[in-house]
This record gives sequence, C-alpha cells and structure tokens, in this order.
Amino acid sequence: MFSPLEQFDLIMLKQIIYTKHGLLLDLSIFHMILILFFIWYFMKRLLRTLKKKSRLIPSSWQYTQELIYEAIQNIIKQQAGVRGYKYISLVYCIFMTILLCNLFSLMPFSFALTSQIINIFFLSFTLIIGLFITGLINFGFNFFKIFIPESPILLLLILIPIEIFSYIIRAFSIAIRLSANIMAGHTLVVIVSSFLLQLSVIFLSILSILLFIIFTLELGVAVLQAYVFTVLFVIYLKDSLWEAEH
Repeated sequence: MFSPLEQFDLIMLKQIIYTKHGLLLDLSIFHMILILFFIWYFMKRLLRTLKKKSRLIPSSWQYTQELIYEAIQNIIKQQAGVRGYKYISLVYCIFMTILLCNLFSLMPFSFALTSQIINIFFLSFTLIIGLFITGLINFGFNFFKIFIPESPILLLLILIPIEIFSYIIRAFSIAIRLSANIMAGHTLVVIVSSFLLQLSVIFLSILSILLFIIFTLELGVAVLQAYVFTVLFVIYLKDSLWEAEH
C-alpha cells in the first residue's frame, strides 16, 4: 500500500461476461450481499423475538435487539412524532445497514463501503426522493409550502430558490458527512499502523497502545455515524408527515 487512500479503491475480483449484450457479474459485490444477509437475519430474529420468544428475563440477544428497537423508537418519537412509527422498519433497516457497513469496514481484508461517496450518495438521494414523494402523497400540492417561508413578497424571489436548494442539498450533506468521517478515521488508522511498522521493536509495543485507542475510537465512530445518519433522516421525514410545519 503506497497511499492511505488505496484502501478505498474497489478492485475487481472476477468478472463473468456472457450473452451478446455483455451482461457483467462483479463478484466484489459479495461484501454488500453479506451485509444484506445480516440485515435480513437481524430483522427475522427481531420479529421472532417480539412475537414468540420474548421472555420476562431477556437473553443477551433479546436485550440487544430491544435496546436497538427502543433507541430507534425514541428517535422517531422525538424527531417525527407518532406519525413516524409506521416507518420504524425502514428506519431500523437504514440504521442497521449503515452500522454493519461501518463495522465490516474495520475487519481485515475488507473495505470501507460507506466511504465510497457514490454508494452513500445513491442511498441518500433515493431516501430524499422517497421523502419528497411521501410528502406529495400526504399533502398534495400543499407540500410545496415548505419552500415558501413567511416573508415579504419581494424577498420570496430570493428565498424560494434558497429553500429549494437547501432541500436538494440534504442528499449531499448526509452522504458527505458519513463518507468524510469514515474515510478520515480509516486513513488515520492506516497512517498510524504504517508508521508503527517502520519503528523498532522497543517503540512498537508502546505505540501499539495508541493504535488500539484509535481503533477503539473508530468503533465508536462507526456507531455514532450510523446514529447521526438515522437522526438526520428522521428529521427530514418529519417534513413529509406533519402539515403544520408547511
């Protein structure tokens, strides 16, 4: 590795091209398939725990799932109100997807999927479009009132384009925030570990503690960024659920 940013390069593992149209199968997508499998598995276990196997004295698995569920429920209650409860499955999937992507990126021989700006931007842009459509379904053309602030008529010519731009920029803000934080943290780990490999054995054992601390902080960042992404999404969801804000 000649550069700390090389870890964010996607390397094609294998390609299978067939048919006259040149259909391409990239086996490097296995990483995302693995994450989706864990999302499905967690959702299945959560539903089974809530419906059939919940116990008065919870197991470690049930206790963990209840903590995650209650945390997401509190986020929705505080930011979007009771109308957001029907979207709890969507919010749960978003949180778990970002969290697992962040945690898997810390494993050896893996790569930081959430640092790939095109992947996260595609996710955030899709979510913002979905929220916009949800607002139109709920309120019709009254939803466009969020772009019309209370101000003198002359100022509306300036404020309306600003409001529209600020709504569109939401997709960029949550994507860049997540990608930049993950990339910065992983780059720091690579720089410190590469520096340690060039030191003598005497300093290696001492400075390895620094690497352990940084790696521990990366675990915290992985959870924190998933939480921040989820909170921002729920805040944006509120605009599509409550007409009083328009």
